[in-house]
Amino acid sequence: MAELTALESLIEMGFPRGRAEKALALTGNQGIEAAMDWLMEHEDDPDVDEPLETPLGHILGREPTSSEQVGPEGSGSAAGESKPIMTEEERQEQTKRMLELVAQKQREREEREEREALEREKQRRRQGQELSAARQKLQEDEMRRAAEERRREKAEELAARQRVREKIERDKAERAKKYGSVGSQSSPPATEPGPVPSSPSQEPPTKREYDQCRIQVRLPDGTSLTQTFRAREQLAAVRLYVELHRGEEPGQDQDPVQLLSGFPRRAFSEADMERPLQELGLVPSAVLIVAKKCPS
Repeated sequence: MAELTALESLIEMGFPRGRAEKALALTGNQGIEAAMDWLMEHEDDPDVDEPLETPLGHILGREPTSSEQVGPEGSGSAAGESKPIMTEEERQEQTKRMLELVAQKQREREEREEREALEREKQRRRQGQELSAARQKLQEDEMRRAAEERRREKAEELAARQRVREKIERDKAERAKKYGSVGSQSSPPATEPGPVPSSPSQEPPTKREYDQCRIQVRLPDGTSLTQTFRAREQLAAVRLYVELHRGEEPGQDQDPVQLLSGFPRRAFSEADMERPLQELGLVPSAVLIVAKKCPS
């Protein structure tokens, strides 16, 4: 019994005739399986139904007519014989086999597309993880640099404060060593030699009765500092206290300061810095004014 041609089999399976002829032509009439593969791969092409402008003939799987059959065995055999006709059962069986083949091809195509989609998704996730890891590493590096910078600044600040404390302690030790024996001796005379005036609130007879001195310092920005010193401490201690506690201007070096008395008006010199507060007439209390010292 003769089987259906490739073209007839494709048409029997439900493919449009134009697509079936095009698939056979473009696959070189290599069989129904090659044509089916082409149809499955190109079923979504926009020009899949456009016909080919080529003669079909045998390339499309069509059986040649009796007038087209030529050969050394002549036309007699063609004229005397007719094509065997398949029974309905044979046709149904062949159609069933073709449909199973189509279903198999469809499953293979779906599995291949699923594998490709899964691989693309894995690639996308891998790239996302790599990007996230790089971003996290960059943030960690920035945080580590910022923490190191803060630690360095804090260490420098602590070192600066420690140097100031040590300087204050050294100054106090030097003053105590220099003036430690003054208490056992008689106090200086009430009336100081020279033109050094005393504060209006200070009276010579009572000046020797005070061991401490309360100094109020007025800063150039209008604020004030108040601190209690020993009467025998040098005026340099007051200046050091002011330099340590006055407001700082970020990014600028602090200028040296000069101390002035309010009334009567007097500017204290470097020589005065070595003199005790008691000797300068600033006991028991006094008001001093801070002025920027012009560099020499």
